[in-house]
Amino acid sequence: MINQIKGLHHVTSMAADAGQNNAFFTGTLGLRRVKKTVNFDAPEVYHLYYGDETGTPGSVMTYFPFGRMPRGRRGTGEVGVTEFAVPEGALPWWKERLAAQGVSGLAEGRSFGEARLDFAGPDGDSFALVESAARGRTPWTGAGVPEDAGVLGFRGARMRLRDAGATAELLGFMGYSRDDSDGAVTRYRIEGGNAADTIDIEELPGAGAAAQGAGSVHHIAFAVENRAAQLEVRKALMDTGYQVTPVIDRDYFWAIYFRTPGGVLFEIATNEPGFDRDEDTAHLGEALKLPTRYEPLRGKIEALLPEIAA
Repeated sequence: MINQIKGLHHVTSMAADAGQNNAFFTGTLGLRRVKKTVNFDAPEVYHLYYGDETGTPGSVMTYFPFGRMPRGRRGTGEVGVTEFAVPEGALPWWKERLAAQGVSGLAEGRSFGEARLDFAGPDGDSFALVESAARGRTPWTGAGVPEDAGVLGFRGARMRLRDAGATAELLGFMGYSRDDSDGAVTRYRIEGGNAADTIDIEELPGAGAAAQGAGSVHHIAFAVENRAAQLEVRKALMDTGYQVTPVIDRDYFWAIYFRTPGGVLFEIATNEPGFDRDEDTAHLGEALKLPTRYEPLRGKIEALLPEIAA
């Protein structure tokens, strides 16, 4: 069994409009944009990162806004809901704020004994705010969000699968233990990591397959402390029969990827070196940062990228 994984690192999704995406996460949700860079494989597309003050692993939501991308189709084989933690008692404030800003899909409920508020993002993304203990986390209080309501980071993520069996076995191999069930949803939890420590599997045997597009999660990333731990995880996965990519330098972390039995793309990302490797903490996310190989093309790339608010 793998014992190096420390909970979630980040979740990466796709969007249809960079400006709208930026406004929603920095304005409506009050997160900090901690990095403004580009997709390594499509440099004419932004890669935007939102999180707490420093982009702590377990707090970072990232987006590829592909521009006029058709919406994805919800279904099985995807991360269906991304869940953010907020302080206990904060949901009434958030319900009023989100309703006032025209956010759709608002639905209050409880799951695994926790109060939650589900809502939709600009591209039909499925999100939830879940009341949780702070566990040492401090929210970024942007756009008028008070500290006693601010987003603390991720609570976890919920996958929708036709058959949970093989993915549940994989999570067990990755160090997660079955925690509890609530209807068709089973929760898995990892000990000894960060506060973004839960993964839920919703089993929907009769549902159709998801199709990726705007509003879809592209991949979900799990955290390891460093490159040595990452190499140990890679070897363990490959020894078990998974096809894992070589280690890829993503400037702010190193990454490996593999496809799960349920169809979801998993990444294992290092906590090092972090988002302050090329920007002072006070100015994270302000300047356009390019991978080294694209720096000679900065002028052309900047001309292709749409303007987004600071």
